[in-house]
This record gives sequence, structure tokens and C-alpha cells, in this order.
Amino acid sequence: MVCYAIEIKISGDGSTTIFIPEINEHYHSYHGAIQESNHIFIKEGLLKLTDPDVNVLEVGFGTGLNTYLTVLNKAGKKIRYHSIEKYPLPVSIINSLNYPTILQPGGENNLFKLIHQSPWGIETNIDTDFWLNKFNTDLLNFESDKEYNLVYFDAFAPEKQPELWTFQVFEKINKLMSKNGVLTTYCVKGIVKRAIKEAGFSIELIPGPPGKREILRAVKL
Repeated sequence: MVCYAIEIKISGDGSTTIFIPEINEHYHSYHGAIQESNHIFIKEGLLKLTDPDVNVLEVGFGTGLNTYLTVLNKAGKKIRYHSIEKYPLPVSIINSLNYPTILQPGGENNLFKLIHQSPWGIETNIDTDFWLNKFNTDLLNFESDKEYNLVYFDAFAPEKQPELWTFQVFEKINKLMSKNGVLTTYCVKGIVKRAIKEAGFSIELIPGPPGKREILRAVKL
């Protein structure tokens, strides 16, 4: 999205998000960026897994918030975290985000800085038992020798990026995942549910964060 103008906004929980006026799209819920990401990807994704070793695939690195929350909530797990982003944000925008101030008050922002300063395409040890590899590519061109048991699907909404919510995309993700692997996403539109089920997942709708009635969790069959 580097071709668009970018605005920093304060969401309902006081955390920053990004707004792109040209497509009328926020990176996170305006009800609360941190509370949305924490609910969908951490509470209903990461913390539901009992395995001590977790391979995470994130579709949509964006602001790095999901990555940051995962480091802070790894709870004794060893995590290898792969994140895909075709359009990385400028450093000036990243430096305007207030997540470290809220999540680690009084800290030195080191974890958040390390996440963003880590090189693309090279696995980097960010924290104890946490390794990050960011990929500057799109999902359909992405290949990996890892089997992912957790996927954060955090692309822009289907009406903004319909090409990322197709059967072909979810079929690709299915092939990258281990059996019984979990995928979480905020979108519960009918076309998305049908595409995910057709690609070989069972799905359930679960309560969402403030401002969103339901979210979706899928399990690879």
C-alpha cells in the first residue's frame, strides 16, 4: 500500500492504527487496535495451542502488532514466526506507533525495534525462544519447508483485497499447515467461510472483540 497516503489514528483503546483514506480502510479495528489483535490472534489462536513448539505463519505483517503481541505472550513456547508482507510500511510510520508505550510502559521499545529492524528473508532471534523471518512477497509466491500449526490471517477486508480471500489462497495455506493446525481471522463473510471450508478446513464462529460480534477460527482437517 506504499502508493497511498497514510494517516496515523488513535483507536478506541488508545492504541494507534493506520488509516488509508483512498480506500477508506483501517489496519485495525477503530474500536481498539491492541484489543482486537490480542483477542483474535493471541487469545483465540496462540493461547489455545498446547504444543510447546509452534510454527506461526502471519499473512499481513503490517504494523508488526501481531508479531509483537506473540513475543509478549509466548508463555514458555518455542516459536518460529514467519510473516508475509508485500508492502512494508515506512520507518517514519513505524516510529509513530505507540504499542510499546502501552504494552511495555517504562521500557525501551527494544522488542518492537528488533522486530522492525530484523532483515527481510533472514531468520532472526528476537527474544528467548522466539525466531522471526519476514518475507517481502505475496502469499501465492511464498514457499516454505515449515509446517505451520498456527496461521494469523490478517489481510485487508475482502471488499478491499478480494484476491486474498479466495479458495486458491486458502488451499495454498492448507498445504502449508500441519494436520489440526489452526487459522484465525476477523472476517466471517459468507464468501470467506465457503472458501475456507472448500479448501479443507472445519470452521467455527466465536465471539469477537468489542465492536465485532463474531470472528472465525478454522482447523485443518
